[in-house]
Amino acid sequence: MSVAAGAGLAAAMGVGRFVFTPILPIMVDSAGISPSSGAIIATANYAGYLLGAVLLTLRPGLNSTTTFRLWAAVLVVSEVSMAFVDSTFAFSILRLIAGLASAAVFLACASTVARQIGSSPGITFGGVGAGIASSGLLTLVAAPHLSWEALWIASAILTAALIAPALTLNVHAESRVSSNEAGPSTRESLIWRVLLGVYFMEGLGYIIVGTFLVAAAGGHGDSSIGPAVWIVVGLSALPATFLWQAVARRVQVYRALAAAFVLQTVSALLPALSGNSAVAIVSAIMFGGTFMGITLLTLSMAASLPIGRTAATLTAVYGVGQVVGPLVVAPALGDSYTVAFIVAAVVLAIGSVGAVVVARLHSTDPTSVR
Repeated sequence: MSVAAGAGLAAAMGVGRFVFTPILPIMVDSAGISPSSGAIIATANYAGYLLGAVLLTLRPGLNSTTTFRLWAAVLVVSEVSMAFVDSTFAFSILRLIAGLASAAVFLACASTVARQIGSSPGITFGGVGAGIASSGLLTLVAAPHLSWEALWIASAILTAALIAPALTLNVHAESRVSSNEAGPSTRESLIWRVLLGVYFMEGLGYIIVGTFLVAAAGGHGDSSIGPAVWIVVGLSALPATFLWQAVARRVQVYRALAAAFVLQTVSALLPALSGNSAVAIVSAIMFGGTFMGITLLTLSMAASLPIGRTAATLTAVYGVGQVVGPLVVAPALGDSYTVAFIVAAVVLAIGSVGAVVVARLHSTDPTSVR
C-alpha cells in the first residue's frame, strides 16, 4: 500500500503539479510567457490545490476510491490540454484544474496510508521526490528535441504511467472528529494553532523557492542547468522523509521540525546571495532535503493531537500560503529573482521561530504529544 500511495504522490505532486517548474523557463523562451505571467499561472495551480483541500475538508465523503480515480484522469487530461492553448488565462485555468486534482490525490493517498497499520509514510511521501526527479529528468533529456507543447504531452504520459499502481488503492477518508473523547488540552490546542501558522509559512516560503529556483538557475546561458537543479531537488527529497523520521526518533519530532525549517531558510537565502550554479545545486540539495520532511513531520505531529481531520485542515492552510507566495513576489519579478528568494528566506525564518515555539511548548509539558 505504501508503494502504491507513493506512486500516486509521484504522479500527482512530483510530476502533475511540479512539472511546470522545469518547463517554465522553456515556455518563457518559446511561448511568450513572462516571469510575472509564470507566477500568475503557478498561482492558479496553487489556488486549485487550495480549493481542493477546502472542498475535502468540508466534504470528506468526497475522498473516495471512485473520486480518486476520476481526479487522476482529470490530472492527466489537464496536462495534455496545456499543449493546445496559448494564453495566460487558458494556462491558468488548466493549472487550476490540475491543482484541484493534486489536492484530491494527495489527501486520498495520505489519509489512506495514515489509517493502515504497518504502512510506511516515509515510502509514501518519498514518492514526491521520485516524481520531481522524473519530471526534471524528462525535461533535461527531452527539451533539446521536443517543443514545449510536446513536453506537456510527454509529462501527461509520465503522470499516467506513475499513477497506475495507485489506482488499486481502496481510499479511506479522514475522520471528522478525534477518537479521543476528552478533546485537546489547552496546551495541545495552542500547539495546534501554532502548527497551523508554521505550516502556512512553509506553504508561502517553500513555494517561492520551488517555483523560481529552476528559472533562476537556468537564466545564465546553459539550458541544462535548470532541469539538472530540479533533478537534484527530487533526488534529495527521495530519501529525505526516511532521514527526518530517523532524526525525529532520535531528537523528538518537534526539534526535528525546527531543524528542517532552519535548513530550508538557508536554502532560500543562498540563491539570493549568489547566482553561481554550484550555489544553486547546494540550495537544491537543502531545499529538496527539507520540504517533504517538513510536511511529514507536521502531519505526523498533528495526527498525534486529539483533533479531527488534521491533514485536510493543514493542507488547506498550506494551500493558502502557496497562493499568497507567488502573488507577493510577482510585482517584484524582473530579470532577477533575488527579491523573491529574500522574501522566501524571511518567511521561512518566521516559520523557524514558530517551530521553535512549538518545540518549547512540547518540552515544557511531559504529558503533551510526542
